Amino acid sequence: MSIKNWPASERPREKLLAQGSATLSDAELLAIFLRTGVPGKSAVDLARHLLTEFGSLRALLEADLSVFCRPPGLGPAKYSLLQAVLEMGRRHLAERLRRDSALESPQAVRQYLKSALRHEPHEVFGCMFMDSKHRMLAFEKLFKGSIDSASVYPREVVKRALAHNAAAVIFCHNHPSGISEPSHADHRLTQRLTEALDLVEVRVLDHFIIGDGEPFSMVEHGWM
Repeated sequence: MSIKNWPASERPREKLLAQGSATLSDAELLAIFLRTGVPGKSAVDLARHLLTEFGSLRALLEADLSVFCRPPGLGPAKYSLLQAVLEMGRRHLAERLRRDSALESPQAVRQYLKSALRHEPHEVFGCMFMDSKHRMLAFEKLFKGSIDSASVYPREVVKRALAHNAAAVIFCHNHPSGISEPSHADHRLTQRLTEALDLVEVRVLDHFIIGDGEPFSMVEHGWM
């Protein structure tokens, strides 16, 4: 049966307008993005099939172009649209952090950093540069490494902080394994960077480890 023939309360678009996007399942949200199905499958049926094929919504969102375009109903046009939507989400979060203090919006910081790094297949070290009111000036991915390590040079971090005239920074890096527990090497690196930035009066506010689930805050867990 076509979605047009479903009761209005069960159609994904109408349900979103009446009840809000948070009430929709992954398949319903994906169906709205797809807009149409394929012969023999409604948009919702196709969405359910894709979620089963990819394993999860996140896996579909993080697929590269060649993998994304394999199933019927998907292609370069939808891939481009999806990437644009994801980038708009990241820019929306960044805009909020440029307006509000990062310390007053801890969840926004977590969401932004996770959106920036969780999809990376290799370890990446990033830095959020902030002004004296702890509003974000810029975010940069500074170093990329192998699947389990990244070489981070304190002198380069200091140079970028001075280039942005930053008063404070928040560090972050991802663990591609999905396990966000920091290692002792992560702790030592944070200490080295903190000492280097202290020489130029730039305060280190936190270091987040990005994995599955909520990012790990070193400050909240007493690692800093």
